[in-house]
Amino acid sequence: MTDRREDAKSPGTTAANQGISRAIADHAAGHEFPRDDRPTAIRLRKLTQREVDDMSQRHLLFQRGRTGGARASFAGCDLGYLDFKGQDLTGADFSGARLAHADLREAVLVAANLFACDLRHADFRSADLSRVDLRGASLRGANLSDVKMVEADLRDGVLLKPDERGNLVATGFETTASDVATATALRADMSNAKMSNAFVVQTDLTDAVLRNVRLYRADLSHANLTGSNLEGADLTEANLTGAILHGAVLYNAVFSGTTLTDADLAGAAFSNLDRESLHLTGARLPKVLDALSQEMRTMMIAHDVWIRSSGRQGKRADLSRRDASGQSLSGLNLSAANMEFVVLVGSDLSRMDLLMADMSFADLRDADLSYSDLRGVTLRRANLTGANLLGAQLSPINIIGSNVQRWGAHLEHARLIRAKLRGVDMSHSHLQHADLTEADLRGADLTGANLQDADLTDADLRGANLTDADLRGAIGHTS
Repeated sequence: MTDRREDAKSPGTTAANQGISRAIADHAAGHEFPRDDRPTAIRLRKLTQREVDDMSQRHLLFQRGRTGGARASFAGCDLGYLDFKGQDLTGADFSGARLAHADLREAVLVAANLFACDLRHADFRSADLSRVDLRGASLRGANLSDVKMVEADLRDGVLLKPDERGNLVATGFETTASDVATATALRADMSNAKMSNAFVVQTDLTDAVLRNVRLYRADLSHANLTGSNLEGADLTEANLTGAILHGAVLYNAVFSGTTLTDADLAGAAFSNLDRESLHLTGARLPKVLDALSQEMRTMMIAHDVWIRSSGRQGKRADLSRRDASGQSLSGLNLSAANMEFVVLVGSDLSRMDLLMADMSFADLRDADLSYSDLRGVTLRRANLTGANLLGAQLSPINIIGSNVQRWGAHLEHARLIRAKLRGVDMSHSHLQHADLTEADLRGADLTGANLQDADLTDADLRGANLTDADLRGAIGHTS
Protein backbone atom coordinates (compact mmCIF):
# COMPACT_ATOMS: atom_id res chain seq x y z
CA MET A 1 0.00 0.00 0.00
CA THR A 2 1.37 3.40 -0.98
CA ASP A 3 2.03 5.87 1.84
CA ARG A 4 0.16 9.06 0.89
CA ARG A 5 1.94 11.20 3.45
CA GLU A 6 4.14 13.92 1.99
CA ASP A 7 7.18 15.70 3.33
CA ALA A 8 6.53 19.17 4.71
CA LYS A 9 7.25 21.92 2.20
CA SER A 10 9.32 24.14 4.43
CA PRO A 11 9.76 27.81 3.54
CA GLY A 12 13.42 27.03 2.89
CA THR A 13 12.95 24.09 0.52
CA THR A 14 13.17 26.22 -2.61
CA ALA A 15 16.31 27.91 -1.37
CA ALA A 16 17.79 24.54 -0.52
CA ASN A 17 17.05 23.14 -3.98
CA GLN A 18 18.47 26.18 -5.76
CA GLY A 19 21.00 28.13 -3.71
CA ILE A 20 22.58 25.41 -1.61
CA SER A 21 22.25 22.38 -3.85
CA ARG A 22 25.36 23.28 -5.80
CA ALA A 23 27.44 23.66 -2.64
CA ILE A 24 26.26 20.35 -1.20
CA ALA A 25 26.64 18.44 -4.44
CA ASP A 26 30.08 19.83 -5.18
CA HIS A 27 31.22 19.23 -1.61
CA ALA A 28 30.03 15.64 -1.74
CA ALA A 29 32.01 15.19 -4.95
CA GLY A 30 35.11 16.65 -3.33
CA HIS A 31 35.04 19.76 -5.54
CA GLU A 32 36.98 22.81 -4.44
CA PHE A 33 36.05 26.24 -5.73
CA PRO A 34 38.91 28.36 -7.08
CA ARG A 35 39.60 31.44 -5.00
CA ASP A 36 38.49 33.72 -7.84
CA ASP A 37 35.36 31.75 -8.70
CA ARG A 38 33.48 31.39 -5.44
CA PRO A 39 29.70 31.53 -5.54
CA THR A 40 27.90 34.35 -3.84
CA ALA A 41 26.70 34.14 -0.25
CA ILE A 42 23.73 31.91 0.47
CA ARG A 43 20.67 33.72 1.76
CA LEU A 44 18.89 31.40 4.16
CA ARG A 45 15.22 31.71 5.01
CA LYS A 46 14.85 32.70 8.66
CA LEU A 47 12.22 30.63 10.49
CA THR A 48 10.45 31.73 13.65
CA GLN A 49 10.13 29.64 16.80
CA ARG A 50 6.42 29.22 16.07
CA GLU A 51 7.12 27.84 12.58
CA VAL A 52 9.70 25.43 13.97
CA ASP A 53 7.35 24.21 16.70
CA ASP A 54 4.58 23.67 14.15
CA MET A 55 6.86 21.67 11.82
CA SER A 56 8.17 19.63 14.75
CA GLN A 57 4.63 18.78 15.84
CA ARG A 58 3.70 17.67 12.32
CA HIS A 59 6.90 15.60 12.21
CA LEU A 60 5.88 13.84 15.41
CA LEU A 61 2.49 13.01 13.87
CA PHE A 62 4.33 11.75 10.76
CA GLN A 63 6.42 9.37 12.87
CA ARG A 64 3.29 8.02 14.55
CA GLY A 65 1.42 7.61 11.25
CA ARG A 66 -1.22 10.13 12.24
CA THR A 67 -3.32 12.28 9.90
CA GLY A 68 -1.79 15.67 9.11
CA GLY A 69 1.74 14.48 9.70
CA ALA A 70 4.65 15.41 7.46
CA ARG A 71 8.38 14.77 7.70
CA ALA A 72 10.18 17.93 8.78
CA SER A 73 12.53 19.51 6.27
CA PHE A 74 14.57 22.43 7.58
CA ALA A 75 17.00 22.26 4.66
CA GLY A 76 18.55 25.61 3.81
CA CYS A 77 16.83 27.45 6.67
CA ASP A 78 18.23 29.82 9.28
CA LEU A 79 17.42 28.27 12.67
CA GLY A 80 20.00 30.14 14.70
CA TYR A 81 19.27 30.65 18.42
CA LEU A 82 16.00 28.67 18.23
CA ASP A 83 14.84 26.11 20.82
CA PHE A 84 14.74 22.39 19.90
CA LYS A 85 15.26 21.14 23.43
CA GLY A 86 13.92 17.61 23.98
CA GLN A 87 12.21 17.40 20.58
CA ASP A 88 12.09 14.12 18.65
CA LEU A 89 13.23 14.91 15.12
CA THR A 90 14.32 11.43 14.09
CA GLY A 91 15.07 11.39 10.36
CA ALA A 92 14.50 15.13 9.86
CA ASP A 93 16.37 16.97 7.11
CA PHE A 94 18.59 19.86 8.24
CA SER A 95 21.01 19.77 5.29
CA GLY A 96 22.69 23.12 4.78
CA ALA A 97 20.73 24.73 7.63
CA ARG A 98 22.12 27.25 10.08
CA LEU A 99 21.75 26.09 13.69
CA ALA A 100 24.35 28.36 15.27
CA HIS A 101 23.69 28.88 19.01
CA ALA A 102 20.56 26.70 18.80
CA ASP A 103 19.42 24.80 21.91
CA LEU A 104 19.34 21.09 21.02
CA ARG A 105 19.78 19.67 24.49
CA GLU A 106 18.28 16.19 24.90
CA ALA A 107 16.94 16.33 21.34
CA VAL A 108 16.50 13.04 19.48
CA LEU A 109 18.10 13.40 16.05
CA VAL A 110 18.61 9.76 15.15
CA ALA A 111 19.39 9.34 11.43
CA ALA A 112 18.82 13.07 10.84
CA ASN A 113 20.58 14.76 7.93
CA LEU A 114 22.91 17.50 9.21
CA PHE A 115 25.12 17.54 6.14
CA ALA A 116 27.01 20.83 5.72
CA CYS A 117 25.16 22.45 8.63
CA ASP A 118 26.38 25.49 10.52
CA LEU A 119 26.35 24.17 14.10
CA ARG A 120 28.69 26.70 15.65
CA HIS A 121 28.15 27.09 19.40
CA ALA A 122 25.06 24.88 19.26
CA ASP A 123 24.21 23.12 22.53
CA PHE A 124 23.79 19.35 21.96
CA ARG A 125 24.26 18.20 25.54
CA SER A 126 22.71 14.74 26.11
CA ALA A 127 21.26 14.68 22.59
CA ASP A 128 21.02 11.47 20.55
CA LEU A 129 22.93 11.88 17.27
CA SER A 130 23.14 8.20 16.40
CA ARG A 131 23.55 7.53 12.66
CA VAL A 132 23.48 11.27 11.95
CA ASP A 133 25.16 12.59 8.79
CA LEU A 134 27.52 15.35 9.98
CA ARG A 135 29.83 15.45 6.98
CA GLY A 136 31.18 18.91 6.33
CA ALA A 137 29.37 20.35 9.34
CA SER A 138 30.80 23.34 11.19
CA LEU A 139 31.02 22.52 14.90
CA ARG A 140 33.23 25.34 16.16
CA GLY A 141 32.50 25.84 19.85
CA ALA A 142 29.62 23.37 19.86
CA ASN A 143 28.88 21.58 23.13
CA LEU A 144 28.57 17.85 22.50
CA SER A 145 29.01 16.68 26.09
CA ASP A 146 27.26 13.39 26.92
CA VAL A 147 26.01 13.10 23.35
CA LYS A 148 25.24 9.69 21.88
CA MET A 149 26.85 9.48 18.43
CA VAL A 150 26.79 5.76 17.68
CA GLU A 151 27.49 5.22 13.96
CA ALA A 152 27.44 8.97 13.30
CA ASP A 153 29.16 10.02 10.06
CA LEU A 154 31.66 12.86 10.41
CA ARG A 155 33.76 12.02 7.37
CA ASP A 156 35.61 15.06 6.05
CA GLY A 157 34.12 17.16 8.82
CA VAL A 158 36.28 20.05 9.95
CA LEU A 159 36.59 21.01 13.60
CA LEU A 160 39.59 23.30 13.28
CA LYS A 161 41.27 24.53 10.13
CA PRO A 162 44.59 26.42 10.09
CA ASP A 163 45.38 28.74 7.21
CA GLU A 164 48.60 28.66 5.18
CA ARG A 165 50.45 30.47 7.97
CA GLY A 166 49.18 28.18 10.70
CA ASN A 167 46.65 30.67 12.06
CA LEU A 168 43.20 29.42 13.03
CA VAL A 169 40.64 30.82 10.64
CA ALA A 170 36.89 30.89 11.14
CA THR A 171 35.46 31.07 7.64
CA GLY A 172 31.78 31.43 8.42
CA PHE A 173 29.05 29.44 6.70
CA GLU A 174 27.24 32.56 5.61
CA THR A 175 30.30 34.01 3.85
CA THR A 176 30.38 31.83 0.73
CA ALA A 177 28.94 28.53 -0.34
CA SER A 178 32.39 26.98 -0.62
CA ASP A 179 32.99 27.67 3.08
CA VAL A 180 30.75 24.71 3.84
CA ALA A 181 33.74 22.52 3.07
CA THR A 182 36.22 24.54 5.16
CA ALA A 183 34.18 25.73 8.14
CA THR A 184 35.81 25.51 11.54
CA ALA A 185 34.96 24.24 15.00
CA LEU A 186 37.39 25.55 17.57
CA ARG A 187 37.80 23.28 20.61
CA ALA A 188 34.48 21.47 20.31
CA ASP A 189 33.59 19.87 23.66
CA MET A 190 32.59 16.24 23.14
CA SER A 191 33.28 14.98 26.67
CA ASN A 192 31.57 11.69 27.59
CA ALA A 193 30.07 11.33 24.10
CA LYS A 194 29.27 7.78 22.96
CA MET A 195 30.66 7.33 19.44
CA SER A 196 30.90 3.56 19.01
CA ASN A 197 31.21 2.53 15.34
CA ALA A 198 31.18 6.19 14.28
CA PHE A 199 32.77 7.24 10.97
CA VAL A 200 35.22 10.07 11.65
CA VAL A 201 37.42 9.51 8.59
CA GLN A 202 39.66 12.47 7.67
CA THR A 203 37.87 14.71 10.16
CA ASP A 204 39.87 17.58 11.66
CA LEU A 205 39.43 17.33 15.44
CA THR A 206 42.35 19.59 16.35
CA ASP A 207 42.24 20.65 20.01
CA ALA A 208 38.83 18.99 20.49
CA VAL A 209 37.88 17.93 24.02
CA LEU A 210 37.10 14.20 23.88
CA ARG A 211 37.52 13.22 27.51
CA ASN A 212 35.98 9.84 28.41
CA VAL A 213 34.46 9.51 24.94
CA ARG A 214 33.52 5.96 23.93
CA LEU A 215 35.04 5.35 20.48
CA TYR A 216 34.75 1.55 20.46
CA ARG A 217 35.41 0.33 16.90
CA ALA A 218 35.12 3.90 15.59
CA ASP A 219 36.81 4.66 12.26
CA LEU A 220 39.17 7.58 12.85
CA SER A 221 41.50 6.79 9.98
CA HIS A 222 43.47 9.82 8.80
CA ALA A 223 41.67 12.06 11.31
CA ASN A 224 43.60 15.06 12.64
CA LEU A 225 43.58 14.89 16.45
CA THR A 226 46.49 17.27 17.00
CA GLY A 227 46.44 18.65 20.53
CA SER A 228 43.13 16.99 21.34
CA ASN A 229 42.26 15.80 24.85
CA LEU A 230 41.39 12.10 24.78
CA GLU A 231 41.96 11.51 28.47
CA GLY A 232 40.12 8.37 29.56
CA ALA A 233 38.73 7.75 26.06
CA ASP A 234 37.85 4.18 25.08
CA LEU A 235 39.59 3.45 21.76
CA THR A 236 39.16 -0.32 21.94
CA GLU A 237 39.48 -1.79 18.42
CA ALA A 238 39.24 1.71 16.93
CA ASN A 239 40.88 2.35 13.56
CA LEU A 240 43.41 5.20 13.76
CA THR A 241 45.30 4.33 10.60
CA GLY A 242 47.23 7.40 9.45
CA ALA A 243 45.69 9.56 12.19
CA ILE A 244 47.63 12.56 13.51
CA LEU A 245 47.81 12.62 17.31
CA HIS A 246 50.73 15.00 17.68
CA GLY A 247 50.66 16.53 21.15
CA ALA A 248 47.40 14.81 22.07
CA VAL A 249 46.65 14.08 25.73
CA LEU A 250 45.98 10.35 26.10
CA TYR A 251 46.27 9.74 29.83
CA ASN A 252 44.32 6.63 30.89
CA ALA A 253 42.97 6.11 27.36
CA VAL A 254 42.13 2.49 26.50
CA PHE A 255 43.96 1.21 23.39
CA SER A 256 43.12 -2.50 23.44
CA GLY A 257 43.26 -3.87 19.89
CA THR A 258 43.56 -0.37 18.42
CA THR A 259 44.98 0.01 14.91
CA LEU A 260 47.64 2.74 14.78
CA THR A 261 49.27 1.83 11.49
CA ASP A 262 51.15 4.87 10.08
CA ALA A 263 49.70 7.06 12.85
CA ASP A 264 51.70 10.06 14.09
CA LEU A 265 51.86 10.07 17.89
CA ALA A 266 54.92 12.31 18.20
CA GLY A 267 54.63 14.45 21.30
CA ALA A 268 51.54 12.66 22.55
CA ALA A 269 51.25 12.28 26.33
CA PHE A 270 50.51 8.73 27.54
CA SER A 271 50.23 7.15 30.95
CA ASN A 272 50.34 3.62 29.57
CA LEU A 273 50.48 1.88 26.22
CA ASP A 274 50.03 -1.87 25.83
CA ARG A 275 51.96 -2.37 22.61
CA GLU A 276 51.32 -6.11 22.43
CA SER A 277 47.64 -5.60 21.63
CA LEU A 278 48.18 -2.80 19.10
CA HIS A 279 48.80 -2.66 15.36
CA LEU A 280 51.74 -0.24 15.16
CA THR A 281 53.25 -0.90 11.72
CA GLY A 282 54.82 2.35 10.53
CA ALA A 283 53.48 4.31 13.50
CA ARG A 284 55.53 7.30 14.62
CA LEU A 285 55.67 6.99 18.38
CA PRO A 286 56.78 9.79 20.67
CA LYS A 287 60.44 9.51 21.57
CA VAL A 288 59.51 10.10 25.16
CA LEU A 289 57.91 6.65 25.31
CA ASP A 290 61.02 4.92 24.04
CA ALA A 291 63.70 7.05 25.66
CA LEU A 292 62.35 7.64 29.14
CA SER A 293 62.58 5.04 31.83
CA GLN A 294 59.62 3.57 33.65
CA GLU A 295 60.70 5.69 36.58
CA MET A 296 60.31 8.81 34.43
CA ARG A 297 56.90 7.78 33.15
CA THR A 298 55.74 7.14 36.71
CA MET A 299 57.08 10.55 37.69
CA MET A 300 55.09 12.23 34.89
CA ILE A 301 51.85 10.57 35.97
CA ALA A 302 52.43 11.53 39.62
CA HIS A 303 53.22 15.10 38.57
CA ASP A 304 50.02 15.32 36.55
CA VAL A 305 48.05 14.25 39.62
CA TRP A 306 50.00 16.78 41.72
CA ILE A 307 49.06 19.58 39.32
CA ARG A 308 45.39 18.61 39.08
CA SER A 309 45.02 18.30 42.85
CA SER A 310 46.86 21.57 43.56
CA GLY A 311 49.57 19.65 45.40
CA ARG A 312 47.24 17.63 47.63
CA GLN A 313 48.00 14.35 45.88
CA GLY A 314 50.70 12.96 43.64
CA LYS A 315 54.24 14.32 43.62
CA ARG A 316 56.01 17.25 42.00
CA ALA A 317 58.28 16.16 39.16
CA ASP A 318 62.01 16.49 39.83
CA LEU A 319 64.15 16.42 36.70
CA SER A 320 67.03 18.33 38.22
CA ARG A 321 70.49 17.38 36.90
CA ARG A 322 69.07 14.83 34.44
CA ASP A 323 70.35 14.63 30.87
CA ALA A 324 67.57 14.24 28.29
CA SER A 325 69.41 15.81 25.35
CA GLY A 326 67.89 15.21 21.93
CA GLN A 327 64.69 13.76 23.33
CA SER A 328 61.12 14.83 22.64
CA LEU A 329 59.08 16.08 25.55
CA SER A 330 56.74 17.96 23.26
CA GLY A 331 53.26 18.54 24.63
CA LEU A 332 54.01 17.40 28.18
CA ASN A 333 52.87 19.26 31.28
CA LEU A 334 55.81 20.07 33.54
CA SER A 335 54.42 23.24 35.06
CA ALA A 336 56.05 24.09 38.41
CA ALA A 337 58.47 21.18 37.99
CA ASN A 338 61.98 21.27 39.45
CA MET A 339 64.30 21.31 36.43
CA GLU A 340 67.41 22.95 37.86
CA PHE A 341 70.61 22.03 35.98
CA VAL A 342 68.65 19.83 33.56
CA VAL A 343 70.44 19.16 30.24
CA LEU A 344 68.12 19.35 27.22
CA VAL A 345 70.49 20.21 24.39
CA GLY A 346 68.69 20.00 21.04
CA SER A 347 65.55 18.60 22.67
CA ASP A 348 62.02 19.09 21.36
CA LEU A 349 60.28 21.06 24.10
CA SER A 350 57.64 22.58 21.84
CA ARG A 351 54.09 23.16 23.06
CA MET A 352 55.01 22.20 26.62
CA ASP A 353 53.39 23.59 29.74
CA LEU A 354 56.32 24.93 31.78
CA LEU A 355 54.36 27.51 33.75
CA MET A 356 56.31 28.52 36.89
CA ALA A 357 58.88 25.75 36.33
CA ASP A 358 62.33 26.24 37.85
CA MET A 359 64.91 25.78 35.07
CA SER A 360 67.78 27.64 36.70
CA PHE A 361 71.18 26.71 35.20
CA ALA A 362 69.46 24.51 32.59
CA ASP A 363 71.38 23.73 29.41
CA LEU A 364 68.87 24.43 26.63
CA ARG A 365 71.22 25.04 23.71
CA ASP A 366 69.44 24.66 20.36
CA ALA A 367 66.32 23.40 22.13
CA ASP A 368 62.94 23.93 20.49
CA LEU A 369 60.71 25.77 22.96
CA SER A 370 58.33 27.10 20.33
CA TYR A 371 54.73 27.71 21.44
CA SER A 372 55.47 26.53 24.99
CA ASP A 373 53.97 28.18 28.05
CA LEU A 374 56.93 29.74 29.89
CA ARG A 375 55.00 32.27 31.96
CA GLY A 376 56.63 32.82 35.32
CA VAL A 377 59.41 30.36 34.50
CA THR A 378 62.79 30.72 36.22
CA LEU A 379 65.72 30.50 33.80
CA ARG A 380 68.45 32.13 35.85
CA ARG A 381 71.86 31.46 34.28
CA ALA A 382 70.26 29.02 31.83
CA ASN A 383 71.99 28.55 28.48
CA LEU A 384 69.53 29.11 25.63
CA THR A 385 72.07 29.74 22.88
CA GLY A 386 70.38 29.08 19.54
CA ALA A 387 67.12 28.09 21.21
CA ASN A 388 63.86 28.57 19.32
CA LEU A 389 61.25 30.42 21.37
CA LEU A 390 58.97 31.38 18.48
CA GLY A 391 55.41 31.75 19.76
CA ALA A 392 56.42 30.93 23.34
CA GLN A 393 54.50 32.61 26.16
CA LEU A 394 56.79 34.57 28.46
CA SER A 395 54.31 37.20 29.56
CA PRO A 396 53.97 37.93 33.29
CA ILE A 397 51.29 36.32 35.42
CA ASN A 398 49.50 37.65 38.47
CA ILE A 399 50.05 35.75 41.70
CA ILE A 400 47.13 36.24 44.08
CA GLY A 401 48.07 36.33 47.74
CA SER A 402 47.95 39.00 50.38
CA ASN A 403 48.78 41.32 47.50
CA VAL A 404 48.60 40.85 43.75
CA GLN A 405 52.13 40.43 42.42
CA ARG A 406 53.21 40.46 38.80
CA TRP A 407 55.52 37.54 38.20
CA GLY A 408 57.67 37.88 35.10
CA ALA A 409 60.03 35.29 33.67
CA HIS A 410 63.41 35.16 35.42
CA LEU A 411 66.22 35.12 32.86
CA GLU A 412 69.01 36.73 34.84
CA HIS A 413 72.46 35.88 33.38
CA ALA A 414 70.74 33.65 30.80
CA ARG A 415 72.57 33.04 27.52
CA LEU A 416 70.17 33.87 24.70
CA ILE A 417 72.73 34.18 21.92
CA ARG A 418 71.01 34.00 18.52
CA ALA A 419 67.79 32.98 20.29
CA LYS A 420 64.62 33.28 18.22
CA LEU A 421 62.35 35.59 20.21
CA ARG A 422 60.50 37.34 17.42
CA GLY A 423 57.13 38.69 18.58
CA VAL A 424 57.44 37.06 22.01
CA ASP A 425 55.82 38.80 24.99
CA MET A 426 58.64 39.25 27.49
CA SER A 427 57.10 42.18 29.33
CA HIS A 428 58.33 42.62 32.90
CA SER A 429 60.88 39.85 32.42
CA HIS A 430 64.06 39.85 34.50
CA LEU A 431 66.93 39.93 32.00
CA GLN A 432 69.69 41.46 34.09
CA HIS A 433 73.13 40.51 32.69
CA ALA A 434 71.47 38.31 30.03
CA ASP A 435 73.47 37.72 26.85
CA LEU A 436 71.17 38.54 23.92
CA THR A 437 73.91 38.82 21.31
CA GLU A 438 72.44 38.48 17.79
CA ALA A 439 69.07 37.53 19.28
CA ASP A 440 66.03 38.01 17.06
CA LEU A 441 63.78 40.33 19.08
CA ARG A 442 61.82 41.84 16.21
CA GLY A 443 58.38 42.89 17.42
CA ALA A 444 59.04 41.50 20.90
CA ASP A 445 57.25 43.10 23.85
CA LEU A 446 59.86 44.14 26.41
CA THR A 447 57.61 46.59 28.24
CA GLY A 448 58.88 47.08 31.77
CA ALA A 449 61.60 44.45 31.30
CA ASN A 450 64.74 44.72 33.41
CA LEU A 451 67.66 44.70 30.97
CA GLN A 452 70.28 46.16 33.26
CA ASP A 453 73.78 45.24 32.05
CA ALA A 454 72.31 42.95 29.37
CA ASP A 455 74.36 42.38 26.21
CA LEU A 456 72.30 43.41 23.17
CA THR A 457 75.18 43.45 20.70
CA ASP A 458 73.83 42.98 17.16
CA ALA A 459 70.42 42.02 18.56
CA ASP A 460 67.59 42.78 16.13
CA LEU A 461 65.18 45.05 18.00
CA ARG A 462 63.20 46.35 15.04
CA GLY A 463 59.62 46.94 16.14
CA ALA A 464 60.33 45.84 19.70
CA ASN A 465 58.44 47.64 22.47
CA LEU A 466 60.89 48.88 25.11
CA THR A 467 58.47 51.15 26.97
CA ASP A 468 59.57 51.54 30.61
CA ALA A 469 62.33 48.96 30.09
CA ASP A 470 65.37 49.40 32.33
CA LEU A 471 68.39 49.56 30.02
CA ARG A 472 70.93 50.95 32.44
CA GLY A 473 74.33 49.55 31.63
CA ALA A 474 73.01 47.58 28.65
CA ILE A 475 75.64 46.90 25.99
CA GLY A 476 74.99 47.45 22.29
CA HIS A 477 71.76 49.42 22.65
CA THR A 478 71.44 52.99 21.46
CA SER A 479 68.34 55.03 22.16
